[in-house]
Amino acid sequence: MSGLDITSFGAVGDGITDNTAAIRLTIEACVQAGGGIVRVPAGTYVTGPIRMASGITLQVETGATLRFSCRFEDYEPTFTRWSGYECYGYHPLIYGYQLERVAIKGEGVIDGQGQAWWAAYRRLKQGEKEGISPYREELMERNAHLYATMDSTFTEWETQFLRPPLLQLIDCVGVTLEGVTLQNSPFWNTHLVYCDEVKVRGVTFRNPSDTPNGDGFDVDSCTNVTISDCQFDVGDDCLCLKSGINQDGRRVARPTENVAVTNCIMRRGHGGIVLGSEMSGDIRRVVVSNCLFLGTDRGIRVKTNRARGGIVEDIMISHILMKDVLCPIAVNSYYRYGVSTTDPLMMTPEAVPVTECTPVIRGITISDITARNALAAAAFIYGLPEMPIEDIVLRNITIEMTQDPAEQGGEPDMVKEELVMAGEGMYFKHVRNLELHNVRVETRQGPAIRLERVDGVTLDNVTMRKKHANTDVIAMKETVIAERGGA
Repeated sequence: MSGLDITSFGAVGDGITDNTAAIRLTIEACVQAGGGIVRVPAGTYVTGPIRMASGITLQVETGATLRFSCRFEDYEPTFTRWSGYECYGYHPLIYGYQLERVAIKGEGVIDGQGQAWWAAYRRLKQGEKEGISPYREELMERNAHLYATMDSTFTEWETQFLRPPLLQLIDCVGVTLEGVTLQNSPFWNTHLVYCDEVKVRGVTFRNPSDTPNGDGFDVDSCTNVTISDCQFDVGDDCLCLKSGINQDGRRVARPTENVAVTNCIMRRGHGGIVLGSEMSGDIRRVVVSNCLFLGTDRGIRVKTNRARGGIVEDIMISHILMKDVLCPIAVNSYYRYGVSTTDPLMMTPEAVPVTECTPVIRGITISDITARNALAAAAFIYGLPEMPIEDIVLRNITIEMTQDPAEQGGEPDMVKEELVMAGEGMYFKHVRNLELHNVRVETRQGPAIRLERVDGVTLDNVTMRKKHANTDVIAMKETVIAERGGA
């Protein structure tokens, strides 16, 4: 493929000059030549939004930094999917729509300079609403169709301050991301939507730990995705699989499926590998292996609620090492964040009628997991009374909880009530067909396994070496044992 250097079209890497036009001209020239490489050489290049094109590779070379403008008005409204809704929002910093054969590669840095966006969002949260969003009126008009159907608690909707991701590609085929560092995003870091044939290798996703909504990599209604050798250190979920939210997600009805993740390292973040909570279009056939989770709040996390609908199924996770996580395994059908307070059925502990809004989680196998110094609970799997989480297998699991008597722990996950745990074992509620094989849990307090309203549990070599006085290894309430041996 041919290559064109952005400096040949007037770009200056001095950290001051606005290179938006030069980068656009380079991409246009490359398209006219039949496609190829747009090279960003060493230097710091300030730019406004970049719009990708088919057949283009954006090559950010060693020593090069693309640094994006902090002027909100530079990012004119465009079609997006924002927190699961198809709508219009601020133009992503790097954007592509309905493209083929598009790539971003190199050993350089792409910096979203999100600090101004984060500061504006925090002012918004504190009640300051005027003067924050320069495109408020336009976005309210373009998104008016959503107001009649959605019931959201998102603070941003009132002001339409729909912050953009650093990188968003929508409805693209043949996507490659390789080698680059993506950091300081205004909102989610990297967001792929409706994409097929995706390869991501050796990418670093980085946001400060206090970045609001600072997800690392969101794979949203995408198919045939491989992710390998990546590193995450972010302010929200590290790697998150999604497929749209509530009625809008069910309308679009595009699943995330056929995803393989391997050899990744997650540092900090709200979750290591996360499915949901936007999963209304289904998530299925996902394999995760050979990863490290270091200091993430949760390790493996599935989250949904009674508004979402959709199915999560055929998930296989293996060979994961975790250290200093809050809860290594969390599967939660009662996730409360963003839930409407106007519907009393959303959080009721009683069974409600099953509808298209009822989420289904089934067929999850988690094996060969070791977690050291976990802080809250060893696992937290909490279904709905009308739709238990079904067909869960935990095999070859070793989890050692904190022994620090001063550790306060926290919520293993955000359910309808605030459940705070510290140094406790695995908790299962509203589960059907649960298998535990070769599972060892060392708690600071309480039993290794607590089962409540579990229908059909197989216990095979479930142990706790250091038992507590007057505490059983396994505690059960309203639970049916399918098979028991060596527990």
